[in-house]
Amino acid sequence: MKLVVTSLLVVSLVLSSSFLQSAIAYSPVQPPVAPGPAGFCDGKCAERCKKAGYQERCLKYCGLCCQECQCVPSGTHGNKSECPCYRDKLNSKGKPKCP
Repeated sequence: MKLVVTSLLVVSLVLSSSFLQSAIAYSPVQPPVAPGPAGFCDGKCAERCKKAGYQERCLKYCGLCCQECQCVPSGTHGNKSECPCYRDKLNSKGKPKCP
């Protein structure tokens, strides 16, 4: 009888610890909410990056900068004074992050 109680106790501890680990590991991830109207950054960045040599990379970084700054300078190059936040973002090497 003692053996049955002990084995049930061990099984219940193992099962409860596995439920606890899965409950702790679960953390719902909320998708980032784009500021402003839907597609604002997509359209602005498509215009900004249309002449870029590396379009995919340009669109990626432009999109990141646009979501943080909520603006994109006009034209395909320059005009960064229109959006100081966009202009002042730097990468880890101290160079401009935003195209």
